[in-house]
This record gives sequence, C-alpha cells and structure tokens, in this order.
Amino acid sequence: MAADSRKVVIAALAGNIAIAACKFGAAYASRSTSTLAEAVHSLADTANQGLLLVGMRLAARPANERFPFGRASERYFWPFVVALMLFSVGGAFAVWEGIERLLYPSTASPGSAVWSYAVLAVSLVIELMSFRVAFGEFKILAAGRPFRRAVTETRDPTIVLVLAEDATAILGLTIALAAVGLAGASGHAAFDAAGSVAIGVLLCLVAFLLARITHGLLIGESATPEDQARALVLTESTPGVDRVTQLLTMHLGPNVAILAMKIAFRPSMAVEGVEATTNEVERRVRRELPQMQKIFIEADSQGDGRGVGAIRERLSRGI
Repeated sequence: MAADSRKVVIAALAGNIAIAACKFGAAYASRSTSTLAEAVHSLADTANQGLLLVGMRLAARPANERFPFGRASERYFWPFVVALMLFSVGGAFAVWEGIERLLYPSTASPGSAVWSYAVLAVSLVIELMSFRVAFGEFKILAAGRPFRRAVTETRDPTIVLVLAEDATAILGLTIALAAVGLAGASGHAAFDAAGSVAIGVLLCLVAFLLARITHGLLIGESATPEDQARALVLTESTPGVDRVTQLLTMHLGPNVAILAMKIAFRPSMAVEGVEATTNEVERRVRRELPQMQKIFIEADSQGDGRGVGAIRERLSRGI
C-alpha cells in the first residue's frame, strides 16, 4: 500500500485555515506577540499546503514537446518553495517581530490572555490530529525503515514536509503557551517577545533542513538502493543477458524515475535477439518497479561499471 500524499496535505490545509483565523483573532484580542507569530506561522503553513496541491496538479500533466519527460519534478520544485516561504514568511517575521518588541516594548495595556490560552490550546489539539494523519502515512512510506533513514531515502518529500510542519507547529504552540503564561505570571512582556524569537528560530531551522532535502531531489537523486538492486537482479536474470556493465538512475518525481543501463548481451546474439531481450528486460523491470517509467538500454560489454559495484557489494552482504 502506497502512502497518500494528497490526503496528508488536505488534512493539514483544512486544519491550518481554521487555526490561522482563530490565532489572528486571539492575537488581536490579547496583543500577544507569541500568538501573532503563531498566527503568521499558520498562515504560512496554509499557503504552503496550497502550493503543494498546485505542485501535485501540475505534475499530473502529460508530457509534451516542451517537457518530453513530463512534469513530475513539480513535486520537488514546490516543496522547495514551501521551505523558502517557511523561512521568510514564518521564521523571519517571527524573529523580527519578537526583537522589535524586545527593543521597543509596547506602552499599550495588554489584552486578556484568556483568548491566547484558549486558541493556542485548541490549535494544539487540531495540530495533533493533523500530525496523526501525517505520521500514519509516513509509517507507510517508511516501510519499517528507521526514521532517519526513511527521511534521507524518501523520494517523496511531501509527507515528510507536512510531518515536519505539524511537528514544528506543535512545538511552536508549546513555546507560545509557555511564553504567554510566563508573561502573564510575571507581568513582563519580554517573555512573550522572547517566545516569538524562539518560534522564529525554530521555523528557520526546520526550513533549512527541508530545503536541504528537496535541494538534492531537485538536482537529481538516484533511485533508492533497494530499487537499484532489484533492477540489477531483474535484468541479469533475464535470458540473453550476460551482465550489466553500467546502471544509472535518477528520480524526476516521487513516482517517475529514469533507468539507464549498459548491458553485455550473450555473445553472438543476433540483432533480433538483442531487441527481444531488451524488451523483456523493460517488461520485467516495469512490472515490479512501475516508477521506472523511462528505461534506456545500450548494448555495451565494456561499460565503466558505474552504479554496479556498490549494488553488487550490497547484495553480497545481504543488505
């Protein structure tokens, strides 16, 4: 069963629309800088989920003369934009607002913090519900792999991005609640402003990590080691194939990858036999690895071995 990225994005979008509206109202009523930072955070998250949906829609468009391989990479470009927005709109604003309040404290009388407590608490519950949906789909995506390995090896950054946003929102709400509580208990608004700075720094850090993940995918990361190994085994087990002399892969999108191989066919095989064997290799690979939509095979017994040595070593170790 494949993880449902669209389900995760829609769940997060619905939650963030409601949360953002409530937070802005609470920030206005309480004059809390931390609550305002959280409101902007939710607004940025709402826009982010909208951009992810745009990327999914554009990625589904068919190939044409301008984009002969299709537009699957839209699924990588828009998450990168989301990471930049999380940094600029969410993180930078929160840091700037908090520092300004620390340097130039407001002389206006503070509003009631009850609104902040209520909205932040409700928002925390909604974010936990969204996080639960995202985490459930992430477990499907991880397929039993350790968390860190699943994150670094994923070729679909959408679920990881939404999961990171939800986790950041939960931590940010906790910081905001603590900041509002300390400010109310001590009477010093500096705690509230410091909470805004802390939330901003958190958002900037998460944005940097997400940008790093999507950056590699945009440049063109290979297929997972498991998929590469499976492609090698399927190819070399095909009658007529002597060995694979080069195997290169690159993901264009989460479900679209290029597989380029150089193959040493059995000696003295006729052209018709090479063509039939090539077609059989493609059929076998596509049947078990449907994401390998673009397969290019060249007859070459003197390939440089790129991509093959590491795979054979993994297979020999049973990894």
